[in-house]
Amino acid sequence: MALYANVIIDISHEKLDKTFQYKIPKALQEGLSVGMQVEVPFGSGERKSTGYVVELTDTPEYQVSKLKEIRGIVEGSIPIESQLIALAGWIRKNYGATMNQALKTVLPVKQKAREKKRRLVSLVLEKDQAKEQLALFEKKHNTARARLLSHLMEQSPLPYEVATKKLKITASVINIMEEMRVVAVTEKRAYRNPLGEMKQCEKKLVLNREQQDIVERFWYDFSRKNYHTYLLHGVTGSGKTAVYIELIERVVSKKRQAIMLIPEIALTYQTVARFYQRFGERVSILNSKMSPGERYDQFERAKSGELDVMIGPRSALFTPFSNLGIIIIDEEHETSYKSETMPRYHARETALERARMAKASVVLGSATPSIDSYYHAKNGIYELLPLIKRIEEKPLPRCYMVDLREELKKGNRSILSGKLQELMEQRLREHQQIILFLNRRGMAGFVSCRACGFVMKCPHCDVSLSQHNNGKLVCHYCGYTENLPTLCPECGSPYISGFKAGTQKIEEIVAKRFPGAKVLRMDLDTTRQKDGYEKILSSFANQEADILIGTQMIVKGHDFPNVTLVGVLAADLSLYVSDFHAPERTFQLITQAAGRAGRGRLPGEVVIQTYNPEHYAIMLAEQQDYETFYETEIAYRKMVHYPPCGHMLAMMTASRDELTALLSAELLAKKIRQAQENGKLPGLQMIGPGDAAVLKVKDIYRKVLYFKHENYQVLVQIKDVLEQFVNRHREFGNVSVQFDFDPMNGF
Repeated sequence: MALYANVIIDISHEKLDKTFQYKIPKALQEGLSVGMQVEVPFGSGERKSTGYVVELTDTPEYQVSKLKEIRGIVEGSIPIESQLIALAGWIRKNYGATMNQALKTVLPVKQKAREKKRRLVSLVLEKDQAKEQLALFEKKHNTARARLLSHLMEQSPLPYEVATKKLKITASVINIMEEMRVVAVTEKRAYRNPLGEMKQCEKKLVLNREQQDIVERFWYDFSRKNYHTYLLHGVTGSGKTAVYIELIERVVSKKRQAIMLIPEIALTYQTVARFYQRFGERVSILNSKMSPGERYDQFERAKSGELDVMIGPRSALFTPFSNLGIIIIDEEHETSYKSETMPRYHARETALERARMAKASVVLGSATPSIDSYYHAKNGIYELLPLIKRIEEKPLPRCYMVDLREELKKGNRSILSGKLQELMEQRLREHQQIILFLNRRGMAGFVSCRACGFVMKCPHCDVSLSQHNNGKLVCHYCGYTENLPTLCPECGSPYISGFKAGTQKIEEIVAKRFPGAKVLRMDLDTTRQKDGYEKILSSFANQEADILIGTQMIVKGHDFPNVTLVGVLAADLSLYVSDFHAPERTFQLITQAAGRAGRGRLPGEVVIQTYNPEHYAIMLAEQQDYETFYETEIAYRKMVHYPPCGHMLAMMTASRDELTALLSAELLAKKIRQAQENGKLPGLQMIGPGDAAVLKVKDIYRKVLYFKHENYQVLVQIKDVLEQFVNRHREFGNVSVQFDFDPMNGF
């Protein structure tokens, strides 16, 4: 039972690092929990203050006799901060981080940004008085005063900038008229609007029967206050966005609010415009390109009740809505929903917890759901909502598989296969558009043979070996190492190396092969500017280019009706990432890329180029058969106890001294090994410690230890034990220790 509470008195962003510890009186020990607002004595004068409980502990941080007692729990309505602080506590507990790191994740609203003020000039006089005053100004040839007054008689109030800039009225004239009590100047908080001048329209979407059935099924539960988690599994082009808009509209009609999570790179003008057309100024967005001031304003608008809908990447999950009704996560399979910095939370699991606290529903949507989510749907934890037909029953695109080994035998060393070149020529003649998708994921590091397709793999872990700069091939799961071969071990060919082509190289090849075609390239280099991403997509959508070349960012939910051909270049590259998720990511990427073709009135075709056409992820992506892929993949996961059939915890130690990082990891491994030897932690597997995927970053050495167990809470207990051990031992003073549950990209 906790005896002490750590409390923050002020939750402005700069104050989050300072907590104060109080004793919990016996009367409150049962009822006090993280997130509650409490009344405490504060400062030398014992003045009464309110604060928020951020942590409960039985370890005093100061001399117990000097600690003051909490006076009581603040009664009445619990403000949204309480819920978000409780959520921060849950994140800290379940993902491993300090409470301050968790608080700074859920309370971005408190980042200080200068408030924008809007000044208005208003007419004070009644209509008849104003007419008399205008005649007086005109008689005395006070032209500036007369000009302002006549405009105010037509429209009051006027923005101050309009009066001074458009009407050319000086500040001194306005001041004199204010002293005469003809006008009044007022200041109003002006919120920065990231959506600019979008237009709202009343046109209602017409849903087909399949979409309507899903909406009604959700609404049956929601209107009866049965809040569930749903997995909307809809093929590409089946109209998932239209379903989301209808669900949100119904929830908002009940005076509840909605959060819509979208991967950052799919957060386009095209997507947002559809929501704005329905919800107008009651919808807003967040994204990484916004200024701190713009972000601050959106959270303030949400908190003050000016917004009903927030759209954005995972940070939008912490929008301070006080009456949240629904959280939708589109493209829920996307790895960007998992944070890569401490705390390493997953937006999907965190959304489920926020929804539980707020009594809200969660809808997860994808054409290629994550194996984890589909597993939960199959086991009744989520409710499955299938959308199996494209809108207007348009056919799925026709797919062709091209074996690049055969192309090499024919003497074609180009990255463009003969079949793809033939179809590109045809589309250019018919003025239809083409997308070339380079599957770059996993490009750096894996080594394969161009002649036979053989990939250098770990003999113990069934993941590809990664090439390091020292010429060694290393497995990042077990530490197995071997030298880089000069000839292929399978066929003896000298064509064994890493893959080198990038989007720029492909752009050069395409320009040379099709000199008359207009080509756009979209990658990190071409999208660095604030609107670079949007400009390229808008240009392609307006048919100002024939061919769009890009990486993952071009296959995320975009809708180009004139695209009738998609080329998937190097489809198998993502199979060779040193990660058990590799087949899942490959299937998802190919299926999502293929889904960009044939979304308009013309049918689509897809060319999938690969060195490994026999792999189940590629064969089933060609057939667009998610169900068979899931069954194949889950059988493998069950066999080796990978998530979701078991759970993993990665722990990283980092230090400027490599030996210190290693000894620290070994000391923590020893602590857990001792518990195992004492009969505790049955069923736990421990791997390592070994080098992280990238051993050294900015002169910091990193070592990793992996734990596997079927019960997630056992791994949480291990994290708690190791955290306490680190906090108690001074030898960890120069060592950083981080945790990652069910890692998606590893350390």
